[in-house]
Amino acid sequence: MKVYENEEYREDIKAVAGLQLPWEMFENSSILISGASGLVGSYLIDVIMRKNANNGMNCTIYALGRNKKNAKERFGYCWDDSHFRFISHDINTPLQIDGVIQIGYVLHLASNTHPVAYATDPIGTVTTNIIGTDNMLKFAEEHKASKFVFASSNEIYGENRGDVEFFNEQYCGYIDSNTMRAGYPESKRCGEALCQAYIKQTGLDVVIPRLTRSYGPTMLLSDTKAISQFIRRGVMGEDIVLKSTGTQYYSYTYVADAVAGLLTVLLCGEKGEAYNIADVPGDIMLKDLAAIIADYVGTEVVFELPDDVEKAGYSTASKARLNGSKLKKLGWKMRYSIEFGLQRTIDILREIQK
Repeated sequence: MKVYENEEYREDIKAVAGLQLPWEMFENSSILISGASGLVGSYLIDVIMRKNANNGMNCTIYALGRNKKNAKERFGYCWDDSHFRFISHDINTPLQIDGVIQIGYVLHLASNTHPVAYATDPIGTVTTNIIGTDNMLKFAEEHKASKFVFASSNEIYGENRGDVEFFNEQYCGYIDSNTMRAGYPESKRCGEALCQAYIKQTGLDVVIPRLTRSYGPTMLLSDTKAISQFIRRGVMGEDIVLKSTGTQYYSYTYVADAVAGLLTVLLCGEKGEAYNIADVPGDIMLKDLAAIIADYVGTEVVFELPDDVEKAGYSTASKARLNGSKLKKLGWKMRYSIEFGLQRTIDILREIQK
């Protein structure tokens, strides 16, 4: 079974597609999505394709990715649909799409987003977030995009200085820039600065959703984030391995809520503004997150030291809770608590792996 054939997954897609948003902005338009095969990108494509099928939205998707074989396996249900076109491309090189003179919207979601990638490909992590972002911005500007979305990250805030409980969009914490691990948050900060430069110099309409640690049934099996490892072990019925004391206190977002937030920022967000996609029901300490999964699947939480590669890619932030009130003013709300989202993810992944 493919994830898009699962009944619970389809219910989640239907719920996002049914949100009260100005969907008419997508009608008879087009959308270019980098990172199309990733956790967030693939889910977003499923939502848009549902709107095309059920509501006649007539929005063409240009899905950018590096692996055509994997993409064809993931998007088999719409591969031959006239509204879907996969483009195999490395965003670190300039982009041209045959026959495309104008594009409606550009969403730049592609990025290394997990610890082992940070540690084993630090150059690629930085270049994707800077050179790749510049290439996507240039394409959007040259092809007269109505709006550009730069998917940023909670990591841009750095370490909590101990002066706030939640990070609003103006907060700036500490990042030790003279380290390999700083490559991801610093390059995301640089990507945001590049967006502001394009706004000033070209007039391009750019909005910046800041995603938290996202999870859900569209997660890649290669993902080495702690929550992804926990979920994977939970699905297999194995003990949950905690590789720290687990006192890190973070914001997490189920993929349906993340995509709903992304769409809200795209369709309703103001030019040049950044928005946190987060809310209190998604906040939890890592050890409690591990316990929820272990309790749900009937296993134990065990402790194990990480290897050097993993450890090198870990975030040093111990507390990173985001304030999502700015986005909520645009009408977004979190519909999946961390407990329900984890259970939903495990249920779906168990079903499709039978």
